[in-house]
Amino acid sequence: MNMDMINMKKIVKDAGAALSRVVQLTEEKLGTSEKTELDGHFENLWERADNTKNYTEKIVRNAEAVLIPNPGNRIEDYIYEKIEKKRPSRLSNLEYLGLDMIEAGSAFGPGTAYGSALIKVGQWEQKLGQTERDFIGSAGMCFTQPLRKFLDTEMRTIIKEKNLLETKRLDLDACKNRVRKARSMLGQPSKDGVSPEVSLEQAERDLRIAQSEFDRQAEITKLLLEGVSSSHAAHLRCLHEFVDAQARFYAQCTTIMTDLQRELASSVKPGPVLRLNSEDLEPLTKTHASYDAEDSFTPVDINNYEQ
Repeated sequence: MNMDMINMKKIVKDAGAALSRVVQLTEEKLGTSEKTELDGHFENLWERADNTKNYTEKIVRNAEAVLIPNPGNRIEDYIYEKIEKKRPSRLSNLEYLGLDMIEAGSAFGPGTAYGSALIKVGQWEQKLGQTERDFIGSAGMCFTQPLRKFLDTEMRTIIKEKNLLETKRLDLDACKNRVRKARSMLGQPSKDGVSPEVSLEQAERDLRIAQSEFDRQAEITKLLLEGVSSSHAAHLRCLHEFVDAQARFYAQCTTIMTDLQRELASSVKPGPVLRLNSEDLEPLTKTHASYDAEDSFTPVDINNYEQ
């Protein structure tokens, strides 16, 4: 029974405090009540933290869109991350392209020039795809994940403490208003059996408590805001690691494509030369030649060609 009474008193007290904050906020918006302003240094710290939050959210969102263009896959990965389960392993678009090329080359015939080339290119596209997947994984580990963790932990804590500070500020200003009101009542008859002097004494006691709680919360929030500088330094290291990973990725892609070009060039047999007035022109391709029964090139002499 006593516990029920204590809980009821707490509920009534909390409801009264909430109502007092609403009244105070309303009066501030109407311009009928003063508002305690935070110092300029604190405001600058908060502005920097707020900008950090907003721009970090944009950077993470756009970086993930570059790394994983499919929005459905991004949502799926986010859900798996939240439930702390391993992300599904999926092939990249380049790997799917490579598989289709290999399948087509096999269907057209590995012994034909086109079929053989399709198979070869498909195999190298798969290498590109695997390289891309490795880059996406390393970029997530060194860049997007640390930045998202900052948003989900440090920034969320800062916002929580800043909101609590605003609550303490409303309580403080409400107490200041009660003190002013109690002072204005001095010398007047008692109301509800309570003298103005007693009301003023209680109001001033509440004000001292509210001021102490506000100052303590302001200091806590300020320390957290000052920690954003350390977060910037950590994010700078993440940015360097991201650039290094991106540079390695593009270098690997360049090597893969250069090797592929070299292999394709080595597998192409030189075609017949088109001669015009005893001058050599470009090598013939199948579009410049006629086919014999065995699908081989037959040189065409334009000087002997009859209309």
